[in-house]
Amino acid sequence: MREIVTIQVGEFANFVGSHFWNFQDELLGLASDPESDPIFRNNNLDMDVLYRSGETQQGVSTYTPRLLSINFKGSLGSMSSHGTLYNQASSSRSDSSQTWFGDVDTQRSEPRKRNLFQQSLYEEEATATEIEDKDIVGSLDETVECWTDFSKSHYHPQSLYELNGLWMDSHDFNNYGAGKDLFSEASRGDEICDKLRFFVEECDHIQGVNFLVDDSGGFSPLAGDFLETMADDYTNVPVLLYSLRSPVSQKKTVINKLHDAVSFSRLSSFCKLFTPIGLPSLTGMKYLSLGDEKPYRSSAVYAAALHSSTLPFRMQHTSSDSSEVSNAMDVNTLVQLLTNRGRQNIVAILDSAMPLEKTLLTNLQTLTPEVTEDVEDNQSVESMCILGALGSEDQEATVSEVRNAVDASYDEQRPLFCNLSVSRVPLPVPLPFPSIFGNLVGRKGEILSSPASDLMCRGSLDVHSVPVATRWRSSSAVLPFLESRMVNLEKLGIQWGAVGSDVVRAWGFGREELQEMRENLAKMVSELSPHQFSESEDSD
Repeated sequence: MREIVTIQVGEFANFVGSHFWNFQDELLGLASDPESDPIFRNNNLDMDVLYRSGETQQGVSTYTPRLLSINFKGSLGSMSSHGTLYNQASSSRSDSSQTWFGDVDTQRSEPRKRNLFQQSLYEEEATATEIEDKDIVGSLDETVECWTDFSKSHYHPQSLYELNGLWMDSHDFNNYGAGKDLFSEASRGDEICDKLRFFVEECDHIQGVNFLVDDSGGFSPLAGDFLETMADDYTNVPVLLYSLRSPVSQKKTVINKLHDAVSFSRLSSFCKLFTPIGLPSLTGMKYLSLGDEKPYRSSAVYAAALHSSTLPFRMQHTSSDSSEVSNAMDVNTLVQLLTNRGRQNIVAILDSAMPLEKTLLTNLQTLTPEVTEDVEDNQSVESMCILGALGSEDQEATVSEVRNAVDASYDEQRPLFCNLSVSRVPLPVPLPFPSIFGNLVGRKGEILSSPASDLMCRGSLDVHSVPVATRWRSSSAVLPFLESRMVNLEKLGIQWGAVGSDVVRAWGFGREELQEMRENLAKMVSELSPHQFSESEDSD
């Protein structure tokens, strides 16, 4: 086995994760459906990489994500913290023992009602059959408040962890200081680590951890403390870290700039590959009709890229490339490919195209903020994955056809090295996927010559699958991202009289620790732009 454990920390990370698991659930359903397209039934994917087999107390077999989700109290909406399969008693104390005699501040949240989609999944058959798919799709955009509102997956009780005392309406939870003691307070750290240990210890041979974190606020220090503990407990397990930001969370005040610098410095020190994902706006994405105000919609784009880019980790290894998949790899192979070919850069850019045009590379758009476009870097390294590419007459292209098309798509400026993984299985579009496709996107994700309807947005009832491409890049194009954090840390937090010096001190960082962070950031910049530092040293 080559198991992967997935960790989702924070509100937006769980929105992205919910879509991601919906894709996996859809693939599982299509693979077992005798009426589905043969390309889904013979997908050559090993879903055991992401899922675990289990059994309820009643002896019913289960197959659930190998997942640990951490979020606000109340963030599960109408779902129990025990999930939907295991009927366990509440873990809260109900006995008469009393250890506190002072005043008690009680916070209660009203039980949330299930929306139409959840009713169709969980309520009595008579009720569910009265709900039509078109009503579900039409209502989700207005009824989704929590990531569970559109989740079609079942979760193990060990997967769901709510932070007691931290409620969803915590408006001040928007900077590093707000969460700096969360992991160490009470017994949270021990409880979180116990849940992770449950999944890790049952693995035969864990290949890595996919760690998604909403690092725009107080979840960042919690994630940092968790990662530090993981580094001690699981020394040889590589962590792929995805720093996720929703469009509405990106402000640029002094506190936000310092948060970005400190958050990145700390989180990047505990992972093998750091991938920032989250543009200030998604309104310009080609063939998509997106707004920036709803995480339910923007998170779907990032989840599709996460699914595509990590698919090689769960492709079945064969002695030679099969007719359905090509070039499976594990987490460590990707890390070595992107970080150890000439320069030690762990910060990767992620590009995506959804749906993918037939010319393959022409509509790739970056999902990583603060990068330079059209930069010439002859030392860049890439790892690309293409799913369900369409060829002539909108038929599924073969693996060899995709390889040839990619090779022909490169102009004279080629990367130093490019890895290509291919799957003929497109991205399935689950029922609760948001209606974000433009009216030029067809049923199989093909690009139409004329609008399919007068409606500007199309959803799962109109588009059943889409071809997708993603590309990880280790490139000097990420320099603006690194340089802004290095400069802001220096000017706003370290220099004598810096306007933010009191802020970082309140966050628990001393001057020496900040200077060490600055030195590490400078090393990252010098790996990608060594001439910049040699020139500054010469001028001294």
